[in-house]
Amino acid sequence: MSETNLSDLPDRSQDYLKVIWDICERTGEPAALKDVAAQTGQKTSTASEAVRRLTDRGLVSHRPYAGMTLTGEGTRLALGMMRRHRLLEMFLCTTLGYTWDEVHEEADVLEHSVSDKLIERIDAHLGHPVRDPHGDPIPDVDGEMVGHVSESLSGVEEGGSVTVDRVSDRDPELLRYLADHGIRPGAGLTVLPAPFPGMSVVRVDRPSGPRGNDAPVDVPMTAAGIAAIHVTRD
Repeated sequence: MSETNLSDLPDRSQDYLKVIWDICERTGEPAALKDVAAQTGQKTSTASEAVRRLTDRGLVSHRPYAGMTLTGEGTRLALGMMRRHRLLEMFLCTTLGYTWDEVHEEADVLEHSVSDKLIERIDAHLGHPVRDPHGDPIPDVDGEMVGHVSESLSGVEEGGSVTVDRVSDRDPELLRYLADHGIRPGAGLTVLPAPFPGMSVVRVDRPSGPRGNDAPVDVPMTAAGIAAIHVTRD
């Protein structure tokens, strides 16, 4: 069987592979159909049919009620999509002056139309970065990425000191809020006692990014916001 190229797949199929890989990579678990549907903005029935077609092509392994994973070929293609997406995000930020809350949707559109040659030129122009603006690792041309061991900030106990490793790029409003408080990859945080259920407070001990005042600041965070931040222990 000949090797599948990204250009052989419709844009929507490319999106499904990327989303399944992203969910599995972030959670360490097979991707649930409802989560894939939600992240692609499709109805569950539509997502189910799309996954069936990808399964028939040998790109997805799906067992009902047990979630789905990518085959080796599906993983190769998904990593190609993640490479495009994350390099485009980095290019938009560092070269065209986009802020980190603006790049995700733009990259979603551009990733389907750029050529491999252009992606390699962008990679070289940027100096072969290993992470995107949100801290996510960028696969190289062979699909290899820098190793990292991080955990969700939601699992850190009160008093724990951590360094921000990566932040989900799904919520532009949250990204703007975090940037306003210097919470980016590299920022140092301490988890403070929660004032009430569903709310957490972190102290920004070491802000990252441009800030007029680098004094420690306490930042209230919703549960969803805390869950979007991955950290390493200090």
